[in-house]
Amino acid sequence: MPAQHLRLRPLTAAFTLAICLTAPTAGASPGPAAPAADCALPGRTGWTDEGHDTDPRQFQRATGTRKTLTLFVDFPDAPATDSTRTYARQLGPAAGWLKRASHGRARLDVTSLHRWIRMPADSASYGFERGLTFEAHEKYVRDAVTAADPHADFSRYDMVYVVPTRAAAAISFSPTYLFDPGTPGVSADGRRIRWGVTFGQDLWRWGRKVVAHETGHTFGLPDLYAFSGDTHRYVGGWDVMGDIAGRAPQHLGWHAWKLGWIRDAQVACLPGSGRRTVRLTPVEREGGTKIAVLRTGGTTAYVAESRRAEGHDRNACSTGVLIYKVDSAAETGEGPVRVMNADPSTTPPTGCTPLDQAAHAPGRTFTDPDTGARITVVEGGRKGDTVRLGRP
Repeated sequence: MPAQHLRLRPLTAAFTLAICLTAPTAGASPGPAAPAADCALPGRTGWTDEGHDTDPRQFQRATGTRKTLTLFVDFPDAPATDSTRTYARQLGPAAGWLKRASHGRARLDVTSLHRWIRMPADSASYGFERGLTFEAHEKYVRDAVTAADPHADFSRYDMVYVVPTRAAAAISFSPTYLFDPGTPGVSADGRRIRWGVTFGQDLWRWGRKVVAHETGHTFGLPDLYAFSGDTHRYVGGWDVMGDIAGRAPQHLGWHAWKLGWIRDAQVACLPGSGRRTVRLTPVEREGGTKIAVLRTGGTTAYVAESRRAEGHDRNACSTGVLIYKVDSAAETGEGPVRVMNADPSTTPPTGCTPLDQAAHAPGRTFTDPDTGARITVVEGGRKGDTVRLGRP
């Protein structure tokens, strides 16, 4: 769900991260390696973006255990007639998905309140259409929390999931709720409800991956699909924040770094002119160097990472080195990440898109004519890939 559609109020807290924009020149390999921090980018949108200075008040921490309470709601015009346990089973696999995606750095501890909570208004009255306002969405969350409050202690949880009965066709899609610190908001049991996901009927189509996508917004991740035109023209099926139904939904290595799932020591950085050769291990596996970053400006960089058809990416349409441009000044839904396609003219197999074929094989080179940034895949194999970064 385009998270920015629900934020109509300006945030009251501004934040900056001082990053040196004129980084020291990196020498030709071998030579002293620049610290990873020299390739971290500052956010410029004040919302979900690719910056590393994620506002710790507006968004929740993406490491450790996130305690979540699931509420099951029905409505006067759409009463539930089935068991809440069927719905809980639809959500359940998301905990394992997130644990594997983060290599154990993030965990969902989901508690389900197994009773139907009757909402005070008809389902059709909540206005669940694209363009749903922040105020209307917050009212929905408030009604659910208020109705459930006699049966639950909200002080024990970090966020809430609200799941409607399948009879409520009007609750069609699954937006993320991110609180506005400048308003009274929603509170229960002495605790502010800061984060939540209100699921719709698309939960039954996408299951655990829509849970992962929407929960990613509470961590500060933007949407990688386009809000207009060709929806998946920026990243295709790479990363669950793009095409939720994509064939390679493992989070990009850049996202893993932003979220704290990989350490600075696992990031190879070339912040200016020079050359550097890097051995990459696949992002689907734990350990090793995960991303090579070639910084090209104050808010831009190219990233190379190794992708393999295993783990969450076992159905990937192509494998090798994924190269993409990151722009931390680009807003959610406006292409903050853009994958560079190695073979744009190749006809993809059934079930794949041209951009799903974007991985670069050994011997291939990507060059940005505007900055002179150059990434060459030197070699590749079962254990990973070697890339050479360069910039004049």
